Amino acid sequence: MLQAKLLKANLSEANLSEADLSGTNLSGVNLSNVNFSGANLSGTNLSKVDLTGSNLTKADLTGAKLVDANLTGADLTEANLNKANLSGANLSGTNLSKANLTGVNLRNSYLEENLIT
Repeated sequence: MLQAKLLKANLSEANLSEADLSGTNLSGVNLSNVNFSGANLSGTNLSKVDLTGSNLTKADLTGAKLVDANLTGADLTEANLNKANLSGANLSGTNLSKANLTGVNLRNSYLEENLIT
């Protein structure tokens, strides 16, 4: 699904585990409670996306753009967020255990009740 554009789609509760969505523009899409475990989301535009309660365990988000995204309660255990842009994102209650946060932009992000180990 390289370079796909799914503007304003509702994919809530979809199973996209192991999917290759690299470079996809998902800006503004409802992705609440989606299973993205092991998915390739590198370089994906997830700006202003609702990822509330989504499973992003072991997902590759290298260089992804998550500006103003809502990740409340999302599970990012062992996710690769190398050089991802999470500026303005809501990360309250997010599990970031063993996530790679190298070079992540968290400017103006909301971080409360996070699990980071």
